[in-house]
Amino acid sequence: MATLIRSKLSNKLSNAATSVSNKSQAKVSGMFARMGFQAATDEEGLGFAACDDLDYDHRQGMQMDILTTDEAGPGEGSGQTGAGDGGLDGDSHYQRDGTGPPPSGSKDAGLADELTEVKPKITAWEAGWNVTNAIQGMFVLGLPYAILHGGYLGLFLIIFAAVVCCYTGKILIACLYEEDEDGQLVRVRDSYVDIANACCAPRFPSLGGHIVNVAQIIELVMTCILYVVVSGNLMYNSFPNMPVSQKSWAIIATVALLPCAFLKNLKAVSKFSLLCTMAHFVINVLVIAYCLSRARDWAWDKVKFYIDVKKFPISIGIIVFSYTSQIFLPSLEGNMNKPSEFHCMMNWTHIAACILKGLFALVAYLTWADATKEVITDNLPSTIRAVVNLFLVAKALLSYPLPFFAAVEVLEKSFFGDGGRAYFPDCYGGDGRLKSWGLTLRCGLVVFTLLMAIYVPHFALLMGLTGSLTGAGLCFLLPSLFHLKLLWRKLLWHHVFFDVAIFVIGGICSISGFIHSMEGLIEAYKYNIEE
Repeated sequence: MATLIRSKLSNKLSNAATSVSNKSQAKVSGMFARMGFQAATDEEGLGFAACDDLDYDHRQGMQMDILTTDEAGPGEGSGQTGAGDGGLDGDSHYQRDGTGPPPSGSKDAGLADELTEVKPKITAWEAGWNVTNAIQGMFVLGLPYAILHGGYLGLFLIIFAAVVCCYTGKILIACLYEEDEDGQLVRVRDSYVDIANACCAPRFPSLGGHIVNVAQIIELVMTCILYVVVSGNLMYNSFPNMPVSQKSWAIIATVALLPCAFLKNLKAVSKFSLLCTMAHFVINVLVIAYCLSRARDWAWDKVKFYIDVKKFPISIGIIVFSYTSQIFLPSLEGNMNKPSEFHCMMNWTHIAACILKGLFALVAYLTWADATKEVITDNLPSTIRAVVNLFLVAKALLSYPLPFFAAVEVLEKSFFGDGGRAYFPDCYGGDGRLKSWGLTLRCGLVVFTLLMAIYVPHFALLMGLTGSLTGAGLCFLLPSLFHLKLLWRKLLWHHVFFDVAIFVIGGICSISGFIHSMEGLIEAYKYNIEE
Protein backbone atom coordinates (compact mmCIF):
# COMPACT_ATOMS: atom_id res chain seq x y z
CA MET A 1 0.00 0.00 0.00
CA ALA A 2 2.78 2.46 0.94
CA THR A 3 4.60 1.58 -2.29
CA LEU A 4 1.47 2.33 -4.34
CA ILE A 5 0.99 5.71 -2.63
CA ARG A 6 4.62 6.66 -3.24
CA SER A 7 4.29 5.67 -6.90
CA LYS A 8 1.19 7.84 -7.39
CA LEU A 9 2.76 10.82 -5.68
CA SER A 10 5.91 10.40 -7.78
CA ASN A 11 3.91 10.38 -11.01
CA LYS A 12 1.95 13.52 -10.04
CA LEU A 13 5.12 15.40 -9.16
CA SER A 14 6.73 14.36 -12.44
CA ASN A 15 3.69 15.50 -14.44
CA ALA A 16 3.57 18.83 -12.59
CA ALA A 17 7.27 19.46 -13.22
CA THR A 18 6.89 18.60 -16.93
CA SER A 19 3.93 20.98 -17.24
CA VAL A 20 5.79 23.87 -15.59
CA SER A 21 8.84 23.22 -17.79
CA ASN A 22 6.74 23.29 -20.96
CA LYS A 23 5.03 26.53 -19.91
CA SER A 24 8.38 28.17 -19.15
CA GLN A 25 9.81 27.05 -22.49
CA ALA A 26 6.78 28.30 -24.39
CA LYS A 27 6.88 31.64 -22.58
CA VAL A 28 10.60 32.16 -23.30
CA SER A 29 10.17 31.24 -26.96
CA GLY A 30 7.12 33.45 -27.31
CA MET A 31 8.91 36.39 -25.69
CA PHE A 32 11.83 36.15 -28.12
CA ALA A 33 9.44 35.75 -31.05
CA ARG A 34 7.52 38.91 -30.08
CA MET A 35 10.82 40.83 -29.88
CA GLY A 36 11.67 39.85 -33.47
CA PHE A 37 14.14 37.07 -32.74
CA GLN A 38 13.94 33.40 -33.68
CA ALA A 39 12.49 31.11 -31.07
CA ALA A 40 14.87 29.16 -28.89
CA THR A 41 15.39 25.45 -29.47
CA ASP A 42 14.27 22.83 -26.98
CA GLU A 43 17.78 22.44 -25.57
CA GLU A 44 18.29 26.21 -25.32
CA GLY A 45 14.93 26.71 -23.67
CA LEU A 46 15.67 24.07 -21.05
CA GLY A 47 19.12 25.56 -20.52
CA PHE A 48 17.70 29.04 -19.99
CA ALA A 49 15.13 27.70 -17.53
CA ALA A 50 17.76 25.74 -15.60
CA CYS A 51 20.11 28.73 -15.42
CA ASP A 52 17.31 31.01 -14.25
CA ASP A 53 16.27 28.53 -11.55
CA LEU A 54 19.82 28.10 -10.26
CA ASP A 55 20.45 31.85 -10.34
CA TYR A 56 17.24 32.60 -8.47
CA ASP A 57 17.99 29.90 -5.90
CA HIS A 58 21.46 31.34 -5.33
CA ARG A 59 20.33 34.98 -4.91
CA GLN A 60 16.99 34.73 -3.17
CA GLY A 61 17.48 31.62 -1.05
CA MET A 62 14.34 30.03 -2.49
CA GLN A 63 13.35 26.78 -0.82
CA MET A 64 11.31 23.88 -2.12
CA ASP A 65 9.37 21.63 0.18
CA ILE A 66 10.32 18.08 -0.78
CA LEU A 67 7.86 15.33 0.04
CA THR A 68 9.55 12.80 2.29
CA THR A 69 7.16 9.94 1.71
CA ASP A 70 9.94 7.38 2.14
CA GLU A 71 10.19 8.34 5.81
CA ALA A 72 6.40 8.44 6.39
CA GLY A 73 4.60 5.53 8.01
CA PRO A 74 1.44 3.83 6.71
CA GLY A 75 -0.76 6.06 8.83
CA GLU A 76 0.89 9.19 7.54
CA GLY A 77 0.61 7.91 4.00
CA SER A 78 -3.11 7.40 4.44
CA GLY A 79 -3.42 10.93 5.78
CA GLN A 80 -1.69 12.33 2.74
CA THR A 81 -3.96 10.34 0.47
CA GLY A 82 -6.98 11.73 2.20
CA ALA A 83 -5.68 15.24 1.77
CA GLY A 84 -6.05 14.84 -1.96
CA ASP A 85 -4.42 16.89 -4.67
CA GLY A 86 -4.75 20.11 -2.71
CA GLY A 87 -2.10 19.04 -0.27
CA LEU A 88 0.20 18.00 -3.06
CA ASP A 89 -0.14 21.32 -4.89
CA GLY A 90 0.56 23.26 -1.74
CA ASP A 91 3.67 21.24 -1.01
CA SER A 92 5.12 21.70 -4.48
CA HIS A 93 5.06 25.52 -4.35
CA TYR A 94 8.28 27.48 -3.98
CA GLN A 95 8.60 29.05 -0.52
CA ARG A 96 9.77 32.56 -1.48
CA ASP A 97 8.79 34.34 1.70
CA GLY A 98 11.00 32.23 3.94
CA THR A 99 8.03 30.83 5.89
CA GLY A 100 8.24 27.35 4.44
CA PRO A 101 9.79 24.26 5.99
CA PRO A 102 13.47 24.32 6.89
CA PRO A 103 15.83 23.42 4.04
CA SER A 104 17.51 20.10 3.88
CA GLY A 105 21.04 19.78 5.13
CA SER A 106 22.49 19.60 1.65
CA LYS A 107 25.85 20.95 0.57
CA ASP A 108 24.21 23.62 -1.62
CA ALA A 109 22.14 24.88 1.29
CA GLY A 110 25.25 25.20 3.44
CA LEU A 111 27.04 27.12 0.70
CA ALA A 112 24.07 29.46 0.31
CA ASP A 113 24.14 30.13 4.07
CA GLU A 114 27.85 30.92 3.89
CA LEU A 115 27.36 33.33 1.00
CA THR A 116 24.55 35.03 2.89
CA GLU A 117 26.83 35.56 5.86
CA VAL A 118 29.74 36.78 3.76
CA LYS A 119 27.62 39.41 1.95
CA PRO A 120 25.18 40.99 4.41
CA LYS A 121 22.23 42.96 3.07
CA ILE A 122 21.82 46.71 3.45
CA THR A 123 18.75 48.70 4.45
CA ALA A 124 16.97 51.29 2.32
CA TRP A 125 18.56 54.04 4.41
CA GLU A 126 22.06 52.66 3.79
CA ALA A 127 21.32 52.37 0.07
CA GLY A 128 20.04 55.95 0.19
CA TRP A 129 23.30 57.14 1.72
CA ASN A 130 25.20 55.50 -1.13
CA VAL A 131 23.00 57.15 -3.77
CA THR A 132 23.18 60.51 -1.97
CA ASN A 133 26.96 60.20 -1.90
CA ALA A 134 26.99 59.57 -5.66
CA ILE A 135 24.64 62.43 -6.64
CA GLN A 136 25.97 64.95 -4.08
CA GLY A 137 29.53 64.64 -5.28
CA MET A 138 32.34 67.12 -5.83
CA PHE A 139 30.65 68.57 -8.91
CA VAL A 140 27.99 70.22 -6.75
CA LEU A 141 30.53 72.98 -6.13
CA GLY A 142 30.38 73.82 -9.84
CA LEU A 143 26.61 74.36 -9.94
CA PRO A 144 26.79 78.15 -9.24
CA TYR A 145 28.98 78.36 -12.35
CA ALA A 146 26.16 76.69 -14.29
CA ILE A 147 23.75 79.40 -13.07
CA LEU A 148 26.25 82.04 -14.25
CA HIS A 149 25.94 80.83 -17.87
CA GLY A 150 22.36 79.53 -17.76
CA GLY A 151 20.42 81.83 -15.43
CA TYR A 152 16.94 80.60 -14.60
CA LEU A 153 17.27 77.95 -17.30
CA GLY A 154 20.14 76.50 -15.28
CA LEU A 155 17.86 76.25 -12.24
CA PHE A 156 15.23 74.52 -14.35
CA LEU A 157 17.86 72.12 -15.66
CA ILE A 158 18.82 71.16 -12.08
CA ILE A 159 15.20 70.13 -11.46
CA PHE A 160 14.80 68.48 -14.87
CA ALA A 161 18.00 66.43 -14.52
CA ALA A 162 16.86 65.16 -11.10
CA VAL A 163 13.53 63.96 -12.54
CA VAL A 164 15.13 62.30 -15.56
CA CYS A 165 17.92 60.56 -13.64
CA CYS A 166 15.45 59.29 -11.03
CA TYR A 167 13.25 57.92 -13.81
CA THR A 168 16.09 56.24 -15.74
CA GLY A 169 17.33 54.66 -12.51
CA LYS A 170 13.91 53.10 -11.93
CA ILE A 171 13.48 51.80 -15.48
CA LEU A 172 16.99 50.34 -15.38
CA ILE A 173 16.05 48.28 -12.32
CA ALA A 174 12.75 47.31 -13.99
CA CYS A 175 14.81 45.69 -16.75
CA LEU A 176 16.28 43.29 -14.15
CA TYR A 177 12.89 41.62 -13.64
CA GLU A 178 10.57 39.38 -15.64
CA GLU A 179 7.17 37.92 -14.82
CA ASP A 180 6.93 34.21 -14.04
CA GLU A 181 4.00 31.91 -14.84
CA ASP A 182 2.08 33.24 -11.81
CA GLY A 183 2.47 36.86 -12.88
CA GLN A 184 4.99 37.57 -10.09
CA LEU A 185 8.08 39.66 -10.78
CA VAL A 186 11.28 37.63 -10.48
CA ARG A 187 14.82 39.07 -10.63
CA VAL A 188 16.37 37.20 -13.55
CA ARG A 189 19.31 39.57 -14.13
CA ASP A 190 21.96 40.82 -11.75
CA SER A 191 23.74 43.70 -13.41
CA TYR A 192 23.85 46.32 -16.12
CA VAL A 193 25.78 43.82 -18.23
CA ASP A 194 23.05 41.18 -17.95
CA ILE A 195 20.50 43.72 -19.19
CA ALA A 196 22.70 44.62 -22.17
CA ASN A 197 23.24 40.95 -23.05
CA ALA A 198 19.51 40.27 -22.85
CA CYS A 199 18.86 43.07 -25.34
CA CYS A 200 21.46 41.77 -27.81
CA ALA A 201 20.57 38.07 -27.46
CA PRO A 202 20.33 35.70 -29.26
CA ARG A 203 22.16 37.19 -32.24
CA PHE A 204 24.99 38.87 -30.28
CA PRO A 205 24.68 37.39 -26.78
CA SER A 206 27.79 39.04 -25.32
CA LEU A 207 28.25 42.20 -27.40
CA GLY A 208 26.09 44.43 -25.20
CA GLY A 209 27.84 43.22 -22.07
CA HIS A 210 31.28 44.03 -23.46
CA ILE A 211 30.19 47.56 -24.42
CA VAL A 212 28.66 48.24 -21.02
CA ASN A 213 31.67 46.76 -19.22
CA VAL A 214 34.09 49.02 -21.05
CA ALA A 215 31.92 52.10 -20.43
CA GLN A 216 31.45 51.24 -16.76
CA ILE A 217 35.15 50.62 -16.11
CA ILE A 218 36.14 53.88 -17.85
CA GLU A 219 33.53 55.86 -15.91
CA LEU A 220 34.34 54.33 -12.53
CA VAL A 221 38.12 54.39 -12.84
CA MET A 222 38.12 57.97 -14.13
CA THR A 223 35.94 58.96 -11.17
CA CYS A 224 38.46 57.38 -8.79
CA ILE A 225 41.30 59.20 -10.53
CA LEU A 226 39.41 62.47 -10.21
CA TYR A 227 39.16 62.06 -6.44
CA VAL A 228 42.92 61.51 -6.17
CA VAL A 229 43.65 64.55 -8.34
CA VAL A 230 41.24 66.75 -6.38
CA SER A 231 42.72 65.61 -3.06
CA GLY A 232 46.26 66.47 -4.11
CA ASN A 233 45.25 69.82 -5.58
CA LEU A 234 43.19 70.92 -2.57
CA MET A 235 45.87 69.95 -0.06
CA TYR A 236 48.52 71.78 -2.06
CA ASN A 237 46.39 74.94 -2.23
CA SER A 238 45.50 74.71 1.47
CA PHE A 239 49.15 74.58 2.56
CA PRO A 240 51.11 76.40 -0.18
CA ASN A 241 54.00 77.23 2.17
CA MET A 242 54.78 73.61 2.98
CA PRO A 243 57.62 71.98 0.98
CA VAL A 244 55.27 69.31 -0.40
CA SER A 245 54.33 69.20 -4.08
CA GLN A 246 50.91 68.40 -5.46
CA LYS A 247 52.14 64.99 -6.67
CA SER A 248 53.39 64.20 -3.15
CA TRP A 249 50.02 65.10 -1.69
CA ALA A 250 48.39 62.77 -4.23
CA ILE A 251 50.71 59.95 -3.10
CA ILE A 252 49.81 60.60 0.55
CA ALA A 253 46.11 60.49 -0.36
CA THR A 254 46.61 57.19 -2.18
CA VAL A 255 48.31 55.65 0.87
CA ALA A 256 45.21 56.57 2.87
CA LEU A 257 43.08 54.85 0.21
CA LEU A 258 44.96 51.51 0.20
CA PRO A 259 42.61 49.94 2.84
CA CYS A 260 39.88 50.10 0.16
CA ALA A 261 41.55 47.00 -1.33
CA PHE A 262 40.18 44.96 1.59
CA LEU A 263 36.52 45.93 1.11
CA LYS A 264 34.33 42.84 0.61
CA ASN A 265 30.77 44.17 0.58
CA LEU A 266 28.62 47.29 0.41
CA LYS A 267 27.99 47.26 4.16
CA ALA A 268 31.36 48.90 4.85
CA VAL A 269 30.98 51.19 1.83
CA SER A 270 27.68 52.45 3.24
CA LYS A 271 29.46 53.61 6.41
CA PHE A 272 31.94 55.60 4.32
CA SER A 273 29.03 57.08 2.37
CA LEU A 274 27.38 58.23 5.59
CA LEU A 275 30.59 59.98 6.70
CA CYS A 276 30.96 61.48 3.24
CA THR A 277 27.42 62.87 3.38
CA MET A 278 28.19 64.45 6.76
CA ALA A 279 31.34 66.07 5.33
CA HIS A 280 29.33 67.40 2.40
CA PHE A 281 26.75 68.80 4.81
CA VAL A 282 29.47 70.70 6.70
CA ILE A 283 30.82 72.13 3.42
CA ASN A 284 27.37 73.34 2.37
CA VAL A 285 26.72 74.88 5.79
CA LEU A 286 30.01 76.81 5.71
CA VAL A 287 29.48 78.13 2.19
CA ILE A 288 25.80 79.01 2.69
CA ALA A 289 26.52 80.64 6.07
CA TYR A 290 29.04 82.95 4.44
CA CYS A 291 26.60 83.70 1.60
CA LEU A 292 23.78 84.52 4.05
CA SER A 293 26.10 86.91 5.87
CA ARG A 294 26.21 88.91 2.64
CA ALA A 295 22.49 88.63 1.84
CA ARG A 296 22.10 92.42 1.71
CA ASP A 297 24.41 92.52 -1.31
CA TRP A 298 22.71 89.78 -3.30
CA ALA A 299 22.45 90.63 -7.00
CA TRP A 300 18.97 89.45 -7.98
CA ASP A 301 19.09 91.52 -11.14
CA LYS A 302 22.05 89.44 -12.40
CA VAL A 303 19.94 86.27 -12.72
CA LYS A 304 18.81 86.34 -16.34
CA PHE A 305 16.72 84.24 -18.71
CA TYR A 306 19.37 84.24 -21.43
CA ILE A 307 22.11 81.62 -21.84
CA ASP A 308 25.72 81.69 -23.00
CA VAL A 309 25.54 79.52 -26.11
CA LYS A 310 29.24 78.66 -26.11
CA LYS A 311 29.60 77.82 -22.42
CA PHE A 312 26.13 76.52 -21.51
CA PRO A 313 26.88 73.00 -22.86
CA ILE A 314 29.62 72.82 -20.21
CA SER A 315 26.99 73.77 -17.61
CA ILE A 316 24.76 70.97 -18.86
CA GLY A 317 27.61 68.52 -18.38
CA ILE A 318 28.22 69.76 -14.82
CA ILE A 319 24.55 69.39 -13.86
CA VAL A 320 23.98 66.02 -15.52
CA PHE A 321 27.19 64.50 -14.18
CA SER A 322 26.26 65.58 -10.65
CA TYR A 323 23.24 63.22 -10.76
CA THR A 324 24.85 60.12 -12.26
CA SER A 325 24.37 57.00 -10.13
CA GLN A 326 22.94 54.43 -12.57
CA ILE A 327 26.09 52.32 -12.70
CA PHE A 328 25.78 51.62 -8.95
CA LEU A 329 22.03 50.95 -8.85
CA PRO A 330 21.81 47.25 -9.89
CA SER A 331 24.39 46.33 -7.25
CA LEU A 332 22.69 48.48 -4.60
CA GLU A 333 19.21 47.12 -5.32
CA GLY A 334 20.50 43.55 -5.33
CA ASN A 335 22.10 44.07 -1.91
CA MET A 336 19.00 45.61 -0.30
CA ASN A 337 17.20 43.41 2.22
CA LYS A 338 13.88 44.92 1.00
CA PRO A 339 14.13 45.62 -2.76
CA SER A 340 10.50 46.79 -2.74
CA GLU A 341 11.69 50.00 -1.02
CA PHE A 342 13.99 50.91 -3.91
CA HIS A 343 11.54 53.28 -5.65
CA CYS A 344 10.82 55.15 -2.43
CA MET A 345 14.55 55.46 -1.75
CA MET A 346 15.15 56.88 -5.25
CA ASN A 347 12.34 59.42 -4.81
CA TRP A 348 13.50 60.94 -1.52
CA THR A 349 17.19 60.96 -2.44
CA HIS A 350 16.60 62.81 -5.72
CA ILE A 351 14.03 65.21 -4.24
CA ALA A 352 16.43 66.12 -1.44
CA ALA A 353 19.32 66.48 -3.90
CA CYS A 354 17.26 68.70 -6.20
CA ILE A 355 16.26 71.06 -3.37
CA LEU A 356 19.74 71.28 -1.86
CA LYS A 357 21.48 71.75 -5.22
CA GLY A 358 19.03 74.40 -6.40
CA LEU A 359 19.28 76.45 -3.19
CA PHE A 360 23.06 76.07 -2.97
CA ALA A 361 23.58 77.13 -6.61
CA LEU A 362 21.22 80.12 -6.41
CA VAL A 363 22.46 81.47 -3.07
CA ALA A 364 26.12 81.16 -4.08
CA TYR A 365 25.54 82.84 -7.44
CA LEU A 366 23.58 85.71 -5.86
CA THR A 367 26.55 86.34 -3.56
CA TRP A 368 29.28 86.64 -6.21
CA ALA A 369 27.19 87.19 -9.40
CA ASP A 370 29.46 87.69 -12.44
CA ALA A 371 32.58 86.97 -10.34
CA THR A 372 31.46 83.36 -9.74
CA LYS A 373 34.29 80.91 -10.46
CA GLU A 374 34.16 77.34 -11.75
CA VAL A 375 34.64 75.95 -8.21
CA ILE A 376 32.73 78.13 -5.78
CA THR A 377 35.21 77.62 -2.91
CA ASP A 378 37.75 79.68 -4.88
CA ASN A 379 35.53 82.73 -4.20
CA LEU A 380 35.79 82.31 -0.42
CA PRO A 381 38.25 84.30 1.74
CA SER A 382 41.55 82.52 2.35
CA THR A 383 40.82 81.60 5.99
CA ILE A 384 37.45 79.99 5.26
CA ARG A 385 38.77 78.46 2.06
CA ALA A 386 41.42 76.44 3.94
CA VAL A 387 38.81 74.92 6.29
CA VAL A 388 36.43 74.12 3.43
CA ASN A 389 39.23 72.55 1.41
CA LEU A 390 40.07 70.19 4.27
CA PHE A 391 36.46 69.01 4.37
CA LEU A 392 36.53 68.66 0.58
CA VAL A 393 39.59 66.42 0.84
CA ALA A 394 37.79 64.31 3.45
CA LYS A 395 34.78 64.07 1.17
CA ALA A 396 36.92 63.08 -1.82
CA LEU A 397 38.66 60.33 0.16
CA LEU A 398 35.37 59.05 1.58
CA SER A 399 33.75 59.12 -1.88
CA TYR A 400 36.51 56.96 -3.37
CA PRO A 401 35.36 53.53 -2.00
CA LEU A 402 31.98 53.43 -3.79
CA PRO A 403 33.22 53.74 -7.42
CA PHE A 404 36.28 51.66 -6.49
CA PHE A 405 34.14 48.82 -5.12
CA ALA A 406 31.89 48.94 -8.21
CA ALA A 407 34.91 48.87 -10.56
CA VAL A 408 36.38 45.89 -8.70
CA GLU A 409 33.07 44.03 -9.00
CA VAL A 410 32.96 44.64 -12.77
CA LEU A 411 36.56 43.44 -13.22
CA GLU A 412 36.07 40.37 -11.03
CA LYS A 413 32.89 39.32 -12.83
CA SER A 414 34.46 39.92 -16.26
CA PHE A 415 37.81 38.19 -15.76
CA PHE A 416 37.68 36.17 -12.51
CA GLY A 417 34.08 34.89 -12.34
CA ASP A 418 31.42 33.23 -14.46
CA GLY A 419 32.53 29.66 -13.81
CA GLY A 420 34.42 27.85 -16.59
CA ARG A 421 34.27 30.82 -18.95
CA ALA A 422 36.49 32.96 -16.69
CA TYR A 423 39.91 34.06 -17.89
CA PHE A 424 41.49 33.70 -14.43
CA PRO A 425 40.72 31.72 -11.25
CA ASP A 426 38.09 32.99 -8.83
CA CYS A 427 39.24 35.74 -6.45
CA TYR A 428 37.45 34.14 -3.50
CA GLY A 429 38.03 30.82 -1.78
CA GLY A 430 35.40 28.34 -0.72
CA ASP A 431 35.16 30.04 2.68
CA GLY A 432 34.55 33.46 1.10
CA ARG A 433 38.03 34.79 1.87
CA LEU A 434 39.88 36.96 -0.66
CA LYS A 435 42.76 35.17 -2.38
CA SER A 436 46.19 36.67 -3.00
CA TRP A 437 45.62 37.51 -6.67
CA GLY A 438 42.31 39.14 -5.79
CA LEU A 439 44.07 41.39 -3.29
CA THR A 440 46.79 42.11 -5.86
CA LEU A 441 44.14 43.17 -8.38
CA ARG A 442 42.62 45.62 -5.90
CA CYS A 443 45.95 47.10 -4.80
CA GLY A 444 46.99 47.40 -8.43
CA LEU A 445 43.83 49.33 -9.23
CA VAL A 446 44.53 51.80 -6.40
CA VAL A 447 48.11 52.30 -7.64
CA PHE A 448 46.86 52.71 -11.23
CA THR A 449 44.55 55.56 -10.21
CA LEU A 450 47.56 57.26 -8.59
CA LEU A 451 49.75 56.89 -11.68
CA MET A 452 47.03 58.22 -13.96
CA ALA A 453 46.41 61.17 -11.63
CA ILE A 454 50.12 62.04 -11.70
CA TYR A 455 51.05 61.51 -15.35
CA VAL A 456 47.90 62.24 -17.38
CA PRO A 457 47.83 65.96 -18.26
CA HIS A 458 44.67 68.06 -18.65
CA PHE A 459 42.66 65.61 -16.62
CA ALA A 460 39.60 67.85 -16.26
CA LEU A 461 39.17 67.99 -20.04
CA LEU A 462 39.69 64.25 -20.34
CA MET A 463 37.07 63.70 -17.64
CA GLY A 464 34.65 65.91 -19.53
CA LEU A 465 35.34 63.93 -22.69
CA THR A 466 34.78 60.53 -21.10
CA GLY A 467 31.80 61.84 -19.12
CA SER A 468 30.12 63.05 -22.29
CA LEU A 469 30.47 59.61 -23.83
CA THR A 470 30.11 57.15 -20.95
CA GLY A 471 28.12 59.33 -18.53
CA ALA A 472 25.35 60.32 -20.94
CA GLY A 473 25.37 56.85 -22.46
CA LEU A 474 25.03 54.93 -19.19
CA CYS A 475 22.55 57.35 -17.59
CA PHE A 476 20.36 58.50 -20.50
CA LEU A 477 20.82 56.55 -23.72
CA LEU A 478 21.17 52.93 -22.63
CA PRO A 479 18.50 52.79 -19.85
CA SER A 480 15.81 54.23 -22.14
CA LEU A 481 16.88 52.00 -25.04
CA PHE A 482 16.94 48.84 -22.88
CA HIS A 483 13.57 49.71 -21.36
CA LEU A 484 12.00 50.01 -24.81
CA LYS A 485 13.63 46.79 -26.00
CA LEU A 486 12.84 44.48 -23.07
CA LEU A 487 9.44 45.79 -21.95
CA TRP A 488 8.02 47.17 -25.20
CA ARG A 489 4.76 45.20 -25.14
CA LYS A 490 4.00 46.22 -21.54
CA LEU A 491 4.69 49.96 -21.84
CA LEU A 492 2.00 52.61 -21.98
CA TRP A 493 2.18 55.38 -24.55
CA HIS A 494 3.55 57.96 -22.11
CA HIS A 495 6.34 55.58 -21.07
CA VAL A 496 7.34 55.20 -24.71
CA PHE A 497 7.24 58.99 -25.16
CA PHE A 498 9.43 59.56 -22.08
CA ASP A 499 11.97 56.94 -23.18
CA VAL A 500 12.26 58.31 -26.72
CA ALA A 501 12.51 61.93 -25.47
CA ILE A 502 15.22 61.01 -22.95
CA PHE A 503 17.14 59.14 -25.64
CA VAL A 504 17.06 62.16 -27.97
CA ILE A 505 17.98 64.68 -25.24
CA GLY A 506 20.76 62.43 -23.96
CA GLY A 507 22.16 62.09 -27.46
CA ILE A 508 22.23 65.86 -27.96
CA CYS A 509 23.95 66.41 -24.59
CA SER A 510 26.49 63.69 -25.34
CA ILE A 511 27.39 65.06 -28.79
CA SER A 512 27.60 68.70 -27.65
CA GLY A 513 29.69 67.79 -24.59
CA PHE A 514 32.02 65.67 -26.71
CA ILE A 515 32.57 68.48 -29.22
CA HIS A 516 33.28 71.14 -26.58
CA SER A 517 35.61 68.83 -24.63
CA MET A 518 37.55 68.01 -27.80
CA GLU A 519 37.84 71.72 -28.60
CA GLY A 520 39.20 72.34 -25.09
CA LEU A 521 41.76 69.53 -25.43
CA ILE A 522 42.95 70.78 -28.81
CA GLU A 523 43.29 74.31 -27.47
CA ALA A 524 45.15 73.11 -24.36
CA TYR A 525 47.69 71.11 -26.37
CA LYS A 526 48.00 73.81 -29.04
CA TYR A 527 48.90 76.54 -26.57
CA ASN A 528 50.54 74.20 -24.00
CA ILE A 529 48.15 75.26 -21.24
CA GLU A 530 49.01 73.84 -17.80
CA GLU A 531 46.28 72.78 -15.39
